[in-house]
Amino acid sequence: MTVATQTSTTQEALEAARAVGRSAGLAYAGGISPRQAWALVEAGEAVLVDVRTNEERVFVGYVPESVHVPWATGTSLTRNPRFTRELEAKTGKDAVVLLLCRSGNRSALAAEAAAKAGFTQIFNVLEGFEGDLDEQQQRGRDGGWRSYDLPWIQQ
Repeated sequence: MTVATQTSTTQEALEAARAVGRSAGLAYAGGISPRQAWALVEAGEAVLVDVRTNEERVFVGYVPESVHVPWATGTSLTRNPRFTRELEAKTGKDAVVLLLCRSGNRSALAAEAAAKAGFTQIFNVLEGFEGDLDEQQQRGRDGGWRSYDLPWIQQ
């Protein structure tokens, strides 16, 4: 795939996500699949921001190229009152920002808060890093970043 084709494809993915976001009445730009998110990051067209706790990143794993801005901290998941300020300092308000959490739920909340704070191109990575619970009540096999064999590392 040429650079021009890849850019066209990633821009089409963003536009489709925006259209779905508008039709769903989302406060933020929209949701994007893990594969599309990685294509945007690889193309240099987006910043991937992991909003999980530092503990989750250390023990479960993380995407090497991601920026870390926790939505909540600690085992009690105390909301980070500086989230939008930290996000702005690391990405800027006009960058294409893709938020990633465990399942896509916390990152959706973070995306809403960021949009309310004036971020103009904020997207939620659907399915998150680990995906939904499977029949055995475990994550990591049913959707999510890791299940698609996208790049990630674990400490």
